[in-house]
This record gives sequence, C-alpha cells and structure tokens, in this order.
Amino acid sequence: MKNLSIFCAMVLVFFAKSQKLSDYKYVLVPQEFGDFKESRAYGLSGLLEKSLKAKKYNVLPEIKTEWPQDALMNPCDVVKADLLEDKSMFRNKIILEFRDCNNNSILTEKAGSGIKEFEPGFQDALKQALVKIPVSNPQLQTLAKSEVNNTPPQTVKINSSDQNKTAQRFSNHNLNVQKIQIDDKQFILVDGNSSVPFATFKTTTKQDVFRVKLASGEFTIGYFENGNIIIEMPKGNDEFSKEVFSSN
Repeated sequence: MKNLSIFCAMVLVFFAKSQKLSDYKYVLVPQEFGDFKESRAYGLSGLLEKSLKAKKYNVLPEIKTEWPQDALMNPCDVVKADLLEDKSMFRNKIILEFRDCNNNSILTEKAGSGIKEFEPGFQDALKQALVKIPVSNPQLQTLAKSEVNNTPPQTVKINSSDQNKTAQRFSNHNLNVQKIQIDDKQFILVDGNSSVPFATFKTTTKQDVFRVKLASGEFTIGYFENGNIIIEMPKGNDEFSKEVFSSN
C-alpha cells in the first residue's frame, strides 16, 4: 500500500505538469464559437457535443447552474472547447482547440475539407479533427488523488431542477452573481463570465459568518446582513473594503 501511495503521488505530480485531454471528463461546449457566429446554423456545436459524448466526455453547458457539484467545486477539472476558422481560399479549414481553466492549450487539431459549401464543408472538417480526439479516461488521475488523500473516489451530482431552486441572484451593481448552495456547510457565488467561482463560502462556529476563498486565491470573511451578502475584500496593507451583494 505504501508503494502504491508513492506511485500515485508521483502520478499526481506528473499529471499536474502535463495533463492530456483524456485526463478530463468534463468539457464545456459553447453554443456559439467566436469565429463561427453561425455555429448553430452550421450544426457545429451539436456535432461537437455528440462526438465528445461518444468519446465518454461529460459535456457541460455555459450555464453553471446546470453543472454537477464536483465540476462547480473543481472548475479546473473542466476543459473548454473552442472552434476557430483556419482561413483558406479554396478549402473550409478549422482549428479545434481545448483549453484548461488557466487558458493553457491542452490539445489543438487542424483539419480541412474540399467541400466548398460552408455548412457541409465545415462539418466535414470538424469530423476529421474529431477522429484524432482521444477517449476520456480520467480513472488513473482519480485513483491517484484518492490514494494521496486517503479517500475513496466519489462522483456527486446535483439534480438541475433542485439546484435551480437553491440558486439566488445577487448584485453589487458592477457584478451579477448567483448563490448556489452546495450543501449545509458551503455555498458559492458564481460569475457566469468566469470558469472559477467568484467566492466560496464555508461555515464557521459563528452563525451567518463564513470563511471565504476568493477567485484570486485570497482568504477573507463574509456574512449575511439584512438579507445581503457581505464580503470583506482585501485592499492590501491589512485594510479591507465592505463589498455588498444585494438580492435581486
């Protein structure tokens, strides 16, 4: 068992330095891609989603309230798909790219089609690129994490309808977030424009006072006040500002 733990720890170090696309089980597929505003009309999003599911990936939408719990709590376990047009005079060419939560490229595949019409041409090019996409196989990474942490691997999901019931909208006039209750002891504030929760709240021994981890990695405190969520935002030099998120 000790040798297995050492091996798994080495695997974790290796994975942290060089993750492959197949290490991920979650892929975010947007409804539209930057270079393909007509991606819905071309059927590119649907084709990509269907193909990734066939390769055992769990495809996530852009709306985070529909994400499973483990993806919400570990957004860096989610890789984002993007589709770019590789400009060419005589061929419909695309670049299929996958990026991690730090915007690092995990995998890039280029492909082209001799079909001149846009819709069938881009679809044909995408199909060629998808042939080279590996099947999702994150089991070894999950085993390594569970051995190092001495906990059994778990997959916990929240029913989307139940999650929507617990999601509340708050705003500080500059930022709109959703409060999503993860369990009895923690909730998160989600900014729809970011892959990382804006803030993660965990209970303390004092009622309605929370330990807060910000997206920047900084720790502070938060609390409820007159139905609002208050975060003591670090300003540096041991000073804090009071950030008020009012319920919408």
